[in-house]
Amino acid sequence: MTRPFSIAIHGGAGTIERRLMTPELEAAYRKALAQSVLAGHALLERGGSAVDATVAAVTVMEDSELFNAGKGSVLTHEETVEMDASVMDGRNLEAGAVTLIRHIKNPVQLARDVMQKSPHVMLAGEGAESFAFRECGYEYVEQDYFFTDRRYNELKTMKKNGGVALSEARYPDEKKHGTVGAVALDQEGNLAAATSTGGLTNKRWGRVGDTPIIGGGNYARNGNVAVSATGMGELLMRCTVAGDIAGRMQYGEASIEQACRDVIHGDFLSLGGEGGVIAIDAGGQVNFELNCPGMYRATVNEKGEALVAIFADENLSTVK
Repeated sequence: MTRPFSIAIHGGAGTIERRLMTPELEAAYRKALAQSVLAGHALLERGGSAVDATVAAVTVMEDSELFNAGKGSVLTHEETVEMDASVMDGRNLEAGAVTLIRHIKNPVQLARDVMQKSPHVMLAGEGAESFAFRECGYEYVEQDYFFTDRRYNELKTMKKNGGVALSEARYPDEKKHGTVGAVALDQEGNLAAATSTGGLTNKRWGRVGDTPIIGGGNYARNGNVAVSATGMGELLMRCTVAGDIAGRMQYGEASIEQACRDVIHGDFLSLGGEGGVIAIDAGGQVNFELNCPGMYRATVNEKGEALVAIFADENLSTVK
């Protein structure tokens, strides 16, 4: 008999408004979100692990130009990409994270390898890539692979205005936070979370956000919850958002809805944080929480259909 399993994904959050999105772009996002969540769900359905399911789902988004991760990553001040990712296995609290990645097509896969093939939790920059090439056989990817006209135009705008932007923000009136992530429960009862990002447009000085920080933007513990966050990275770190949700559930016996709501609308919001989380508990219940106009998100229903939503005021629905 098949045991309960479940998965949910996000593709970023922030000021995502209908008036700023063409019907064609909206349809493209919904299709990509469906492809991502179904890729992870198919693996779970075959008895695959929660870790592999979350990595599979995130890989689909890293391979798309629509999301600020992998192929679609934003550009730094130096016109390069610097990507971060993390994976956590709730079964044994093992975790892997990478930061300041420039030449790896799928940073989330490297984060999994750091967890499974190294004695460490986080590897950075050249050291992380040396591990990838020498120990794991990864292909070296030129920066041209990540370069898109869309991201270059965003960078020029940011340089002109002297700021930084989160994902495809149009300075200064539109803010979007482009981290992508997935959480899953597999048929063995194991929870996992995976998160990946390209960071901030025009970022400098090797800035690192919450994505590779275990307990900040990513966390999983069996019998408790798996969480992936998206939003203002500095505040997600300062508020240890993913870890706080897990702690409220484990020690305060809060429900998944209450824990996510209280954290996202608590100190994180009062300090100026904008964003959201996806979470899944030990029973497979999925929860989405956000404090902004939109978050790209999806899950799968009992029929195996992808349920997708973008805007804060809409319910999840099947992709037509």
